[in-house]
Amino acid sequence: MTDLSGLIDEVHAQFADAHLVYGHGTDNAWDEAVALVLAVTGMEDDVSALGLAVPAAASHEVRRLAQLRVQERQPLPYLLGRCKLAGVDFLIEPGVVVPRSPIAFLLRDGLQPWLAAPPARVLDLCAGSGCLGILAALEFENCTVQLAELDAQAAALARRNVALHGLADRVTVVQGDLFEPVHGPFDLIVSNPPYVDAADMSSRPPEYRAEPDLGLAAGTDGLSVARRIIAEAHRFLTPHGLLVCEVGASAAALLRQYPRLPFIWPELSEGGEGVFLLEAAALHSHTAPLQ
Repeated sequence: MTDLSGLIDEVHAQFADAHLVYGHGTDNAWDEAVALVLAVTGMEDDVSALGLAVPAAASHEVRRLAQLRVQERQPLPYLLGRCKLAGVDFLIEPGVVVPRSPIAFLLRDGLQPWLAAPPARVLDLCAGSGCLGILAALEFENCTVQLAELDAQAAALARRNVALHGLADRVTVVQGDLFEPVHGPFDLIVSNPPYVDAADMSSRPPEYRAEPDLGLAAGTDGLSVARRIIAEAHRFLTPHGLLVCEVGASAAALLRQYPRLPFIWPELSEGGEGVFLLEAAALHSHTAPLQ
């Protein structure tokens, strides 16, 4: 019978030989192997278990999923049906973008020092599986949250994640295009919208092609959704509200388009790129020239 450490070594070697692409919760073959083995065996929180024997059924399931990971080149969270973001569990499924936004870690830290006070009302725009809004609800225990999502499958999954965390009394899911279905104002808007430009969309590796285009593609420059958010957000923020938005590698294009906007670019201690903050006052003062 294989022990936990040996099974991790086995899967690591398999992944390393396959030259997989990472970025859906891990960034290398070793961490991906550890994530798979610990998730299947249920030993995620017990590092002392490395020498323990793994039951045959669990070993078989690990090897089955490892083989699928190599053959199908799908993100590991799709194969597991769940993932972790900022240490919190979420359900995930093919057809919905895998949660990985660095905004999660800013929320975990209470968005300090940029929030003067805990927000009473929060909007997660382009919510996908609902992870950012749920993390906000967990961090700010007295707030209410709206999760706004265009895609029906993602909205349904977001509702399941809300139920998973027992937050139905404070978190609601609305379906529609950007701000169309929401009712403000909000003290905090967080958004991880589609922001991949046309060049990057055309050169994606298989792991990223497994994700839905709707959740990634944002026109030639990657800003087709971000432009709309910047133009409209001021109408949905309180006077001291804050917009937090991710544009990833399209940040350079954003700065070229809006050279006068006073973007705040927080340091992302857990990795990632292209997350900006805009205060409501800045959005109000710049909206007329932008339009």
